[in-house]
Amino acid sequence: MPVVGLNPSSLTLILLGGALGGLLRYWMTAWISSRIGDTFPWGTLVVNVSGASLIGVAAAWMLSGGPGGGQINAWAWLVVGILGSYTTVSSFSLQTLILLRGSRLPQAFFNIFLSVFLCLGGAALAYTVTGYVLARGI
Repeated sequence: MPVVGLNPSSLTLILLGGALGGLLRYWMTAWISSRIGDTFPWGTLVVNVSGASLIGVAAAWMLSGGPGGGQINAWAWLVVGILGSYTTVSSFSLQTLILLRGSRLPQAFFNIFLSVFLCLGGAALAYTVTGYVLARGI
């Protein structure tokens, strides 16, 4: 992964991307909760899985030398800023702790299993598919 330096340009892009990612996370979580309720943290799960998948796409795309490839500023804005702020491991941790403290063990372990399995699977699948598409010029 590219190392983002601490220069004014990169820091500004991370700041702006982080603000956008945080807003997107809030909107997506609220939208999902308004549709299906909040008895289970579905909004956080969807945000984390979609964020992990999008990071897989971005990494395969940028690290392959495609558009944005090798450009530290693109990495800083999209991966570190937007997607880093969009994904919500801290929310996942707190919501799982609340389920555990409320003696809702099956839901807590279901959340842990789904989050780890779907996020890792989403990132791996997105990275692989993006690499395949880029290699074939599709």
